[in-house]
Amino acid sequence: MKQKVVNDFSITVGSVNGSGSSTANNTILRAIFKMGIPVSGKNLFPSNIQGQPTWYTIRVNKDGYTARADTNEIVVAINPTSFARDLESVAPGGAFFYADDIKQPVTRTDITAYAMPIKQLIRAQTEVPSNLRDLVGNMIYVGVLAQMIGMDLEKIHSALDFHFKHREKPTMMNFNAVKAGADWARENLTKTDPFILEPMSKTDGLIMADGNTAAALGAIYGGIQFAGWYPITPATSLAESLNDYLPKLRKREDGKRTYAIVQAEDELAALGMSIGAGWGGLRSMTSTSGPGLSLMTEFAGLAYYAEIPVVIWDVQRIGPSTGLPTRTCQGDLTFTAHIGHGDSDSVILLPGDVFECFEFGWKAFDIAERLQTPIFVLSDLDIGMNQWMSKPFEYPNTPMDRGKVLTEKDLEELKGNWGRYLDKDGDGIPYRTLPGNQHPMSAYFTRGTGHDEYARYTEEAAVFHRVMERLKKKYETAREYVPAPIMRETRGAEVGVIAYGSTESAVEEARAQLAAAGLKSSMMRIRAIPFNKTVEKFIQKYEQVIVVEMNRDGQMYQLLCSDFPALAPKLRSVAYQDGMPASAAWVREGILKFAKPAKSSPKAKKKSTPKSSKKVTVKKSKTSTRKGAKK
Repeated sequence: MKQKVVNDFSITVGSVNGSGSSTANNTILRAIFKMGIPVSGKNLFPSNIQGQPTWYTIRVNKDGYTARADTNEIVVAINPTSFARDLESVAPGGAFFYADDIKQPVTRTDITAYAMPIKQLIRAQTEVPSNLRDLVGNMIYVGVLAQMIGMDLEKIHSALDFHFKHREKPTMMNFNAVKAGADWARENLTKTDPFILEPMSKTDGLIMADGNTAAALGAIYGGIQFAGWYPITPATSLAESLNDYLPKLRKREDGKRTYAIVQAEDELAALGMSIGAGWGGLRSMTSTSGPGLSLMTEFAGLAYYAEIPVVIWDVQRIGPSTGLPTRTCQGDLTFTAHIGHGDSDSVILLPGDVFECFEFGWKAFDIAERLQTPIFVLSDLDIGMNQWMSKPFEYPNTPMDRGKVLTEKDLEELKGNWGRYLDKDGDGIPYRTLPGNQHPMSAYFTRGTGHDEYARYTEEAAVFHRVMERLKKKYETAREYVPAPIMRETRGAEVGVIAYGSTESAVEEARAQLAAAGLKSSMMRIRAIPFNKTVEKFIQKYEQVIVVEMNRDGQMYQLLCSDFPALAPKLRSVAYQDGMPASAAWVREGILKFAKPAKSSPKAKKKSTPKSSKKVTVKKSKTSTRKGAKK
């Protein structure tokens, strides 16, 4: 056997959508996590219901990098349709496990191939009903793989027990199939590949979760009272998680519920209901993806102009149109920033990991009620539907911020001297009353047409201008309330790198590789729009600032150039979109388009010129600001 490769490789399983392999793959993922080894899992599945090829990639990395790997060291092939593709994808020196009933040739001599009698072994498991053999049969390859790479069977049992919610019968039925595969491999296979797992302690104190579940839990801990939603990939599981957890966490002692979750007839109705609930004083939200957000545009404009708090989660997928429903991207940013017709500015939160999905789940309500405006939270399919390691979620340690809500006592003290859209504090944020307020001066008429500071209908040009300028002032005030960027600065850094959302893991890995090659960089992860002063200062600090994102046109780059036109000559765009999660390879290649390592040693030179088959779109801003732009 070659020199061991310990805790640093990827495992890809090629199967059929709807075959039940998801349980097996998640079992592998969780078992490795329980061994204390950093791990991440990414599911590449088709948008049809079943029958098409699907792949699940597990990355094992002792250093804790969780971005998608570009190489497949271990491949498990149980789908005849994708067999040739799976075989070709194995990296030289890799291992190829395949079901022996697939009668296709294995012609490669630069890899190790292991045939597995999956059907034969599962038929021998008499406790497995015939109608479940295909599903439970997936556990055979789990057992074979466990034996060959050193996966702890006790950890596999623990993972199965978790999956089946501590029900002994399904847990043992699947675990016995795992043992059958492991026993067969021990007796019949000789290991000649180098890949091995060894226990670590790097996952101690961490959990595994997906972003949609985290967002739902965050919303619950933030006091959600209403959610209107309509099913759409990849956001559906967020609303489903609300339905799973709310009955357990939000019932009164008398058994009555303190919330309402309504599946609407379409996305437009879902947001309309949520806005109505927000107007009524409830903490209200909806969740969707790009096509659904497009349908919500008109109501989003109403909530902005009528100043109604509501939270809108957009779990992004590939567009335009239906696009690729089960692929990830960051393509809704510029659309969301100015959603709707006329002049409007959106407040956007950009969670970068599962923990922040939970945090922003509750924090978005605070910001929405403080600012009295829609808050958009832009996640993506990679964060939303895949499993990630995370530190445990933290219960909010601050009281709910309901914003500027007037009570009967407040109105009595004001003696009627208030207006629903009147700026009394100079921050652009007016006061509001809620239904149920009994004071005679509490009422006002909410409308999406022209209105003055006292909610009275008007078409006076000067009044409309005044209201719109106040809304712009409120947007400026929002900079104080949105989450600040995360900074990771390096002494002696030559370039700055800006990232946001799920690209952070790939950017951090690429930065480490470039640093080893002699190129030092600092990184800032933007977590919200509007930008605060920290963003401007970071750009000012470096001669070149590279903006990395998963879309074709460099949408964050565009917004930064628009907000800071005098600094635009410093900005460079590394934008790439193919529906796959970001990898360190294309991030590194994109950065090297603009910045080269300082070292000139052969070792540094070798590390700084990685090979990649992907073409990265890069943009260099013009050296002059746009005509008429403010400096």
